[in-house]
Amino acid sequence: MFKKILLATDGSEHSSRAIDQALKMAGPYKDQLTLDLIYVVDGSSSKEDVLKYGDPHTATIKRKEKFFDTLSYIEEKGVKTDVIILHGEPAKEITEYANENDYDCVVIGSRGRNKFQTFILGSVSHKIVKYVQVPVMVVK
Repeated sequence: MFKKILLATDGSEHSSRAIDQALKMAGPYKDQLTLDLIYVVDGSSSKEDVLKYGDPHTATIKRKEKFFDTLSYIEEKGVKTDVIILHGEPAKEITEYANENDYDCVVIGSRGRNKFQTFILGSVSHKIVKYVQVPVMVVK
């Protein structure tokens, strides 16, 4: 049984499937589970958000608003949840956060890149599987 799951999300369709899988994992123990959503803002996204919204504080508020529907959906299922927003390189930040915060499992959606794209661009899910010290589920 899992009591504390970290769900890496970026708001994409792949993330939505990962959310549903994490909720399935909760099963009958959902009232004892904490499902933390983690979203990492990379440098270019951070810069774009600040330019779009005018200042860093407003950009942070808008990022959190992006997850209101997701939080409501998860809480409707009877699962406690929270959003963690970090800044930096996604794979590195998620790995460090997961390893430092005693999670039972990390769930992440797969982007579905082909081999060439993965070779050139790297893969957040691949790096997380490699370096996180707890079980990791990659949802296709």
